[in-house]
Amino acid sequence: MAEKTNPMNMMKQKLTMGKYVMSDKPWSEVKFFEQIMLDALMKHVFGLIQYGMTDFGEIVDTIGHMKSDDEEGWIDAWSNRGDKLKKKAEEAKAKGKKISASQEYLRASSYYRIGLMYFSKPEDPRMKKYSLESRECFENYLNLSEYPGEYIEIPYEDTYLPGHFYRSPVAGEKAPLLIITPGRDTWAEDTVWVYDMALKRGIHCLVFDGPGQGFALRLQGLPFRPDWENVVTPAVDYAINIPGVDAERIGIMGISFGGFLAPRAVAYEKRIKLCITDPGNMDWGSGIAENLGKIDKIPNIMVPQSLKTMIADYAWKQGVQNDVKAVVEELQKYNNTNIIEKITCKMLVLDGIAEVTYGEAERLFKALKCPKEYILFDDETTAQNHCQMGGYAIASETLFDWIEDNL
Repeated sequence: MAEKTNPMNMMKQKLTMGKYVMSDKPWSEVKFFEQIMLDALMKHVFGLIQYGMTDFGEIVDTIGHMKSDDEEGWIDAWSNRGDKLKKKAEEAKAKGKKISASQEYLRASSYYRIGLMYFSKPEDPRMKKYSLESRECFENYLNLSEYPGEYIEIPYEDTYLPGHFYRSPVAGEKAPLLIITPGRDTWAEDTVWVYDMALKRGIHCLVFDGPGQGFALRLQGLPFRPDWENVVTPAVDYAINIPGVDAERIGIMGISFGGFLAPRAVAYEKRIKLCITDPGNMDWGSGIAENLGKIDKIPNIMVPQSLKTMIADYAWKQGVQNDVKAVVEELQKYNNTNIIEKITCKMLVLDGIAEVTYGEAERLFKALKCPKEYILFDDETTAQNHCQMGGYAIASETLFDWIEDNL
């Protein structure tokens, strides 16, 4: 049996100093993993360092201890890191070291979530276990650090949507609110680069996992739905009753897949005055469905395991049978082309020169009939990757300079 590739050795080969530092190529071309999903996640994980959610040494050491770069190797490495940090946090808490404990709980929470971002087996008991560990650690962090976040449950149909309300400590008596919609693979907590900067500017934030996302998917079994207005409207109903929230100044930002879902929501939810889509995408489902449809024509024995895992992941998150045809049929529902003219609030469309669907954001921007603006992150900004992964500092500065002038 062939020996599996050690991801750390692979990363060392990729990050040869002379090859990249002395090159005129943009940093977005640096690859930590050959697998696109894992490479994007690593840029996100490094981007969280400045917020105390991850640490450079812990990240590199974790990669080095991966036995392989497949799903099991990923899960084991990150969950083990989470276990170690949680144990340290509990020891620090027992000694009365609140600051150390809070920071260790925060990083432990992140590492458990990172492990779950590449984990396509919902029936595996570790799915629930690590989800609960992540939640517990994050709440311990909030309680010990006094970060201005409060766990909430938004009433939704016959259940609820879990999330947090973050109250800006520098806000006035009535302050604007930004609702944040994460994507398919990251969690509400991972939008820290947005909500942390909002709080510093006197803007409250409501961040939650909707159907198909984070805890709502893994602990409640809620899959995605295309009519996202029926997710956001309950959130707005909840938000306008929070003391200190200015109901006349509510904005929403959708990140990654959330960048497709948010415009759908504001086409119908008119209490939202401003929408940011990062990146813009008018027809998210059709392109993916077309590519997946090609797999159905290949004999099953010839389909790589990575593609089978991807199909299973889409089926799980979209709430359909683990079958290519069922997945393709469901994804085709995620098309906003026919509702674009219903959008009347001001729109900010973000784009990046290294976006995986580069060109789609500009297509959406041109189709919009409402007040609108477009921002392109090019190579010079260093925030040119998908959703500005790895370039969160410049991205948040650019974003909130605009939000301050418009919300």
